[in-house]
Amino acid sequence: MGLMDNLKGKAEELKDKASEFAGKHSDQIEKAVDKAGDAIDKATKGKYSDKIEQGTGKAKGAVGDFAHKPKPEDGDGGPEGQGPQA
Repeated sequence: MGLMDNLKGKAEELKDKASEFAGKHSDQIEKAVDKAGDAIDKATKGKYSDKIEQGTGKAKGAVGDFAHKPKPEDGDGGPEGQGPQA
């Protein structure tokens, strides 16, 4: 196995871990996005409120799309739960 194969394997492993983390902590991430948006809105004195609201909405949507949320029967978030929830 070459260096590039090793790097690709590690990258995939890190992506899976980040996705699992995002799934477990999506509520906290969304609160942080809202808090950042509020701080930016305050700093710009409301001048870009509509754009900030759009941006925070897209950021939260991206977290939801990326997040791996384990199915209840998985319990540990194992490979069985990979895939979108309905």
